[in-house]
Amino acid sequence: MSDNLPAIPGGDAGSSSDNLPAIPGMGSGASSDNGFLALSFRTAALASAALILKEGMHLLRAHMGRNAAKAARLSEMCDAAEVEPQFTAMILDASAALTRVAEASGEMTDTADTVESDARGFNSAHDQEYRGVYEAVNGSGVQQAKPGFYQRTGRRR
Repeated sequence: MSDNLPAIPGGDAGSSSDNLPAIPGMGSGASSDNGFLALSFRTAALASAALILKEGMHLLRAHMGRNAAKAARLSEMCDAAEVEPQFTAMILDASAALTRVAEASGEMTDTADTVESDARGFNSAHDQEYRGVYEAVNGSGVQQAKPGFYQRTGRRR
């Protein structure tokens, strides 16, 4: 891990999964990592992270837009005050760069919105499709085969 990153309280630097709460169906084996609750948790976490990103990008877009407008106004004032043209041009270039950042953050907002919507849609579809199976398996009290046990191997007799 980089020395520039802050330490996560209570976490081990070796594994990011140590910071996650214990979830039934999320074990150390590869087959249990895609359990019903684990997948639901992951897609909900993805949707939540996308929402946080979207909100941050809205704030960044507004902030950069204000700064771009202020820089453009400053450039006009410098031109009116007959400041050296090279400095006025530099301020105008900074305004244009800030405008590009504002536009790019708007595109990032749209992308984060799409990711959030898709993650929530996937989570809803996944829940609708598999919630009944999950409830039946956990309600039966009978040990179930591991995921993948009933998959076809491609050979038939």
